Amino acid sequence: MKASRRRFLGASGIAAFSAMTPIEAAGSEDDPLGVRKDFPATGDYTYLNTAYIGLISQPVVEASRDWIEARARRPYTVGQMLAKTQETRKLFAEMVGASEDEIGFLYSTSEGENVVANSIEFKRGDNVVFDDIVYPSTPIIYKKLAQTRGLEIRVVKNRGGAGTVADFAKLVDQRTRIVSVAWVSNTSGHRHDMKGLADLAHAHGAYLYADAVQFIGTGPVDVRSVGVDFFTTGTYKWLMAGFGVAPFYVRRELLDRIQPENVGWMVEKPPKNAKKFEYSSLTFGEMYGLAASLAYLKRIGLDKIETQSVMLGRRLRQGLVDRKFQIFTPEGNASSIVSFYTPKSAKDAQAVLDQARVKVSVQDEGDSPMVRIRVAPAFFNNAGEIDRFLKVSEKLL
Repeated sequence: MKASRRRFLGASGIAAFSAMTPIEAAGSEDDPLGVRKDFPATGDYTYLNTAYIGLISQPVVEASRDWIEARARRPYTVGQMLAKTQETRKLFAEMVGASEDEIGFLYSTSEGENVVANSIEFKRGDNVVFDDIVYPSTPIIYKKLAQTRGLEIRVVKNRGGAGTVADFAKLVDQRTRIVSVAWVSNTSGHRHDMKGLADLAHAHGAYLYADAVQFIGTGPVDVRSVGVDFFTTGTYKWLMAGFGVAPFYVRRELLDRIQPENVGWMVEKPPKNAKKFEYSSLTFGEMYGLAASLAYLKRIGLDKIETQSVMLGRRLRQGLVDRKFQIFTPEGNASSIVSFYTPKSAKDAQAVLDQARVKVSVQDEGDSPMVRIRVAPAFFNNAGEIDRFLKVSEKLL
């Protein structure tokens, strides 16, 4: 699979937020979940870019500030920091329907898939199946294994931005060892039928791995009932926390089959749970912010978060259809990410968006004459902001 060359444009630094004066957005007073006060950037921009980097809420700012103050005046002990890590693990496990012993903390989503792929004993002629809307790390990981272990790579071609179970079924067989997907695609926003894919993989003796960075935090989930075997997610997008922490789920029954690639002082005698992947000091400061964010999302309710954001995504997609844009996101999709194409150059499209003070991702695909724009409303956004974006989008035709 030829990885697309992608440039994300228009991601301004934090300083740019404070340099701007507030804008008036249609419907900005509409705050169905009562959260906009916790995201002051919503008064500076029309921020529809959570799939790129999520805004952090004021409770996370406060938790992070407390951490910095403690480092300056009364540094926490290792015991206190490990206790906070365990609190965070408990909150995350509850969020996804897992047990605490199934959750470890890594540093990135790509690390999680590397751990899984390198733990499986591939035999020459075994295969891995993924689609062409996975995150670019996935094909790179398995390309290396194809070169070193003779693994066959099979790629499902998306249809209208979606990779269906039926399409995967055409390529999965008894030599398939792992099916790998982005739970929600970072390109089309397609949300996969994970239960269907898990059943398909398991029926052939294969595992299901998911890069869940564009999904976890967007709605309720019970990983046990879904049937996914492993997933990793980052925390700087829909979990709205910091960088350097990546929750890693391993189904309990598979913990003895997936082994850490590294050892260190924290796992001199590796435990029999997912803590065995935490071989060295974690990014403890980010852990404090993540705990605050998980608690914040829990208070709001993931069901309410999903209802609000998916509703905005569908309103957005329909508005783009009405304006005759070419859409990459499938109809009826259950995520809020919406991607569409503009005939303008990436530079010209970015200029339109900057002028309107709209934050989305402009994705310049090196192997396509069209420029893709990805819009990702979150639960703090409102219908007025979607309508404002749709008005701006008319300048992208």
